[in-house]
Amino acid sequence: MLKHVLLLSLLPGFAFAQELPDAVKAIEKQGITIIKPFDAPGGMKGYLGKYQDMGVTIYVTPDGKHAISGYMYDEKGSNLSEKIIQKEIYAPAGRELWQRMEKASWILDGKKDAPQIIYVFADPFCPYCKQFWQQARPWVESGKVQLRTLMVGVIKPESPATAAAIMSAKDPAKTWHDYEQSGGKLALNVPAAVPPAQMKILNENQHLMDALGANATPAIYYMNNEKELQQVVGLPDAEQLKAMLGEKP
Repeated sequence: MLKHVLLLSLLPGFAFAQELPDAVKAIEKQGITIIKPFDAPGGMKGYLGKYQDMGVTIYVTPDGKHAISGYMYDEKGSNLSEKIIQKEIYAPAGRELWQRMEKASWILDGKKDAPQIIYVFADPFCPYCKQFWQQARPWVESGKVQLRTLMVGVIKPESPATAAAIMSAKDPAKTWHDYEQSGGKLALNVPAAVPPAQMKILNENQHLMDALGANATPAIYYMNNEKELQQVVGLPDAEQLKAMLGEKP
């Protein structure tokens, strides 16, 4: 799952401006930003907010004089608060991040009309990136999955220049494919200094990776069936692979 803390920073202008009950105002003074009201069970009125960049819910009693901050559960043990936080805050923020990845500079691996799209932040010297690349071969080669790789340079001092060599190649997609297939042994025309165009892309990709809350590679992102952005950082296990790629071809 994504780090919800960082997702909330994408919603700076989303705030509630109507008159609040006094009990909610008292809680608001503790540093909670009220985002919007919502209907809650049991005759209560709910308010969605954030505190230190975490989603919170507040429930006001029917008399309007008392407010409770925390989670509400139903008789089956379902967390009703988490559902509203996910729907109203985290899911929209995740879709915004997905759109930012769509507009970023990435290298296509697979067919451009493959139905499942996976974004991967990868460093040329990342061994787990290479392992994931190999793991994904059956899905990519069958046309079911396309990997969109966003190059970053974080592991070694020579990572940025090596990434620049791949991105500036005549055919970046083929060069990246051949480089990963060779286990990083493919000879590249590595520049002594990273050209400005490639450095701009590397910086933009790094900023996007930071915004997504990832601090290691591979950082992998996909949309689940509910159109919610999902994150896997590091080498996926068998269960995670199945969730993101589907049944093995």
